[in-house]
Formats: sequence, structure tokens, C-alpha cells
Amino acid sequence: MTADRASVEGAPVDSVSATAYTIPTDTPEADGTLSWDSTTLILVEARAGGCCGIGWTYGASVVADLVTRKLADIVVGRPALDIGSCFTAMVAAIRNIGRDGIAGQAISAVDVALWDLKARMLRVPLYRLLGAVRDEVAVYGSGGFTSYDDEQLRAQLTRWTRLGIPRVKIKIGESWGTRTERDLARMGMARETVGDATELYVDANGGYGRKQAVRVMRAAAEFDVRWFEEPVSSDDLDGLRAVRDAVDPDVAAGEYGYDLYYFRRMCEARAVDCLQIDATRCGGLTEWLRAAAVAAAYGLEVSGHCAPYLHMHVAAATPNLRHLEWFHDHVRIEQMIFDGARDPVGGALRPDTDAPGHGLELRIPVVEQFRTN
Repeated sequence: MTADRASVEGAPVDSVSATAYTIPTDTPEADGTLSWDSTTLILVEARAGGCCGIGWTYGASVVADLVTRKLADIVVGRPALDIGSCFTAMVAAIRNIGRDGIAGQAISAVDVALWDLKARMLRVPLYRLLGAVRDEVAVYGSGGFTSYDDEQLRAQLTRWTRLGIPRVKIKIGESWGTRTERDLARMGMARETVGDATELYVDANGGYGRKQAVRVMRAAAEFDVRWFEEPVSSDDLDGLRAVRDAVDPDVAAGEYGYDLYYFRRMCEARAVDCLQIDATRCGGLTEWLRAAAVAAAYGLEVSGHCAPYLHMHVAAATPNLRHLEWFHDHVRIEQMIFDGARDPVGGALRPDTDAPGHGLELRIPVVEQFRTN
């Protein structure tokens, strides 16, 4: 063993820090059940052996406080390459706080930072470290907010198709499912804009009732919708299964999963055709890989929810991956604050084969103007 390699293998985590940045949206955004005008990104930096790894999540600035006041002390001093040890210790430490929500997001951001750190210390692209399955990852354009007027919606859909993205998703279920006529009109407009060769996806964000969701899809039959996300609440597993059994589009959900038990329950209930996983919530890349394995055991593919540049490498190392969500709000933020966040080509993202880790570098002068802690 060379001295260089020995120093890397034995290097402890020197520090873990977290910073919150609140970034205004470019225009007001809304889906079926929520509206917002800004997004908060919590960035974690983990350092060891002269390297710095980055991870992030989207949530509230209090997530940064939990990282700095609780999780940092648990991780610092542990061998930087022993991510499993760090993950297990973090999960044990938040027992009385609760795994879901803020704590889950904090663990996720630290875990992602540690994986990026390990790859940088070993000087390899992250997807190679994780075990590459493919060199490119399919994406679908996502946005189509209910707050958009017709011109904004057409412009966004056109931009995605010009990028060569063959799948697009819009929001429906407007105002908790009380504006189904507008939902149907917007689906028709989307189909007219993108043409027949592009797959059309919709996301109700849990805004419909069970039978209402079925009625809407029957009324939308002419638009050839292929993906129906959260037609009802993702907590209503019986409802998801009922809708899945009654409609033609694939039913998807899972973005609010914070542990393996959630994903197992969703799979056991046969609630979805494709399981969504979000590494910024579920426990980072460590738990993403385990959740994807659970889905595979049920014969299901998985799809990455939002944060496309965070998911790109783990997606490239996941055998049963369908695609990633090219979510407008997160794409805009991640391209703004990171060097190396490139557009997809031919409907797919391609990890940098030469850059270590995520292949991203923080644009400090850009992001600092949005700092909130």
C-alpha cells in the first residue's frame, strides 16, 4: 500500500458545515395543492484529506441548523471512506427527533456530501465509485405549473422539445381538483404543443379523489397521457392501487419516502407502476440504492424525483432506473450555482467521465447573495 493510499484510507472527516440559500422563483409557481415564490437549498460541505464533498437538499433553513448542531459532531472524526458507519450513526442519533421531514433531509444532504467526498478523495467520478450501469440517464421535462398562463406553458414545453427531451410533464389537479375543466384544457394544449411523438406526463400532487382521478383520465383519453403522478395522496395506498387498476397511464408516487419501510409498504400495496425516490429526502445515496433494490425485488422501475444533478450519478448506477425528473425550479437553481451542470443532450444527462465526484463546483459569488444563515 502506498503512503498516498494509506493517508486517504485513514483520513477522518475533518469538518461538516451547512448553509441555507433562499432563491426566488423566476415567476410564481403552483401545483394542484401548493404555491410558492422561492425555494430554499441547504448545502452541506464535508471535508477530509484536503478534499471537499458537497451535498444538498431542498427544504427549510432549519435543516442547516440540525446538520451543524446535531449531525456534524456525529460524523466528524469517523473515517471519511466509511459512509455506512456515518449513515448508521446519524440515523441512530435522530431517533427521538423523528426520521421523516427535517431530520431526513439533513441526513440526506450529509450522506450525499460524504459520497461526493469519497469519490473526490479516490479521484473517480461518483457513478464509477457507485458501480456504473450506464453512461447516460434519461430525463423528462417537468414544470408546467398551474400558475402559468397559456403562453408560458407553450414556451416551456417548446423549450424542452427543442432540447431533444422526448417526455414532458405538467401539473394538474388545480385548486385541490376543483378546476378539472382547466386541467383537461391544459392537457390538450400540452399535447397540441409537443406533438404525438413526445410522451405526455401529468402530476396531480394528490389533488384528486379516487374516482375523480379515474374520471379525469377517461376524459383525457384522446391526449394519450403516459404517466399519472400522485393522482391521490401518496399516503392513500389503497387509493393509488384503485386508480392504477382503472387507468391506462402508469401511476407513480414515492417522492415523500424517508425510509425503506415506506418504500416497502408502497411496493407491497402494488400502489404504483414506477416508484419515485428522492435522495434529498430518503437518506441520500445510501438509502436510494437500497430503496431501488426493494423496488427491483417487486419488478418495479424507479424514477428520480427533482434535483437532477444530485441524482445523475446514482441514477447511472441503478439497474432498474426509468428516468430522472428535469424539474424547472431545481434545474434553474443548480445550473445557476454549480459549474459543470450541463443541459441534457438527446433527452439524457451524461456524467463527466473525467471529473471526480459529482463533477460540480460551487459558484461561491453567485450563491452567497442568497445566503440566509
